[in-house]
Amino acid sequence: MNTRIWIAAAAASGVMALAGCAGGPNEQLGTAGGAVAGGVLGHAIGGNTASTVGGAAIGGLVGNSVGRSADQRNNYYPNNGPTY
Repeated sequence: MNTRIWIAAAAASGVMALAGCAGGPNEQLGTAGGAVAGGVLGHAIGGNTASTVGGAAIGGLVGNSVGRSADQRNNYYPNNGPTY
């Protein structure tokens, strides 16, 4: 049980750290929110660590895409893309 908690915490920390590299504010929120929701849903469906991590990864990708669409719709990216 403790191993599962540590693995899930490490996966969540990694996703949150990578969410900071995203572009706009909605993209960041979408990535973090999608990862959390995906992890919860993955754990509810599979009940093991692999399904939790997989759900968090897929949820993060979907949330990132939705947030990026919202940022583009709100003209957050003036030149049609983030500048680094």
